[in-house]
Amino acid sequence: MNELGKVLLLMGLSLFLLGLLMLYIDKLPFGLGRLPGDIIIRKDSLTIYIPIATSLLVSILLSLLFALIKRL
Repeated sequence: MNELGKVLLLMGLSLFLLGLLMLYIDKLPFGLGRLPGDIIIRKDSLTIYIPIATSLLVSILLSLLFALIKRL
């Protein structure tokens, strides 16, 4: 049960940080979500957003973070 408690605390902290990031993502200086490689298609009343570069960057950062956590 001790390990489960640690996992739940880590998941809760991760969700909290993700929530804060989503609240303030527009104010970040490096433009996450508007990187070169993100595709935006705008038609009359339709907007399609495909964040390819942002997804790759987030995936790499999360992989590095989880690898670091695994070593600890």
